[in-house]
Amino acid sequence: MIDLMTTAHPPDETRDRLLQAAFAEIYRHGFQAAGLAAILQDTGLTKGALYHYFPSKHALGLAVIDEVIQERLAGRVFRPLEEAEDPFATLLALLEQGARGVDDDTVQWGCPLNNLVQEMSPIDPDFREHLSVLLARWQGVLQAALARAQTQGRIRADIDCEAASLFVLAAWEGCWGIAKNRQSGPVFRRCLRALRDYVRGLA
Repeated sequence: MIDLMTTAHPPDETRDRLLQAAFAEIYRHGFQAAGLAAILQDTGLTKGALYHYFPSKHALGLAVIDEVIQERLAGRVFRPLEEAEDPFATLLALLEQGARGVDDDTVQWGCPLNNLVQEMSPIDPDFREHLSVLLARWQGVLQAALARAQTQGRIRADIDCEAASLFVLAAWEGCWGIAKNRQSGPVFRRCLRALRDYVRGLA
């Protein structure tokens, strides 16, 4: 075991190691069953190092939402849509890429965000708030992308972009939920491609 004061890793790297190990542990077991001992074993750090950065397991879990899960979504979904010259084509491409990139191993554990929404939203107001902020950001990115596509004449003028973005988000996460329950990559691919076809129908 390595204490914070003796580790050769820079402080930011140490914090990131803790966050990534916590994300993996929470993803495998859920937040409530996640063990700090397993996180420390994965990182080789001591409790002193962990508590230097995070005063509690609760704070660590919230940081996983705000920094790890949000950054994963930002890299894969948010920034590509925000930076796209053709947001409509980009959204279709993201849905197709998501369908192609998923197999049975990937869907075994489901979506990290969806897992925490189902587990923690009913029982912890802090988790519910942090998850709500992230979901609202996702919907906001989708709504802005659809609104730009509408301005570009890529989707119909009668489309309610706010309602459509809410549906796309709900369906996207719902695809993860049903595929996790079925433990089936093909189910996820069919579901996400049906969502892609819905988006195509907005044209």
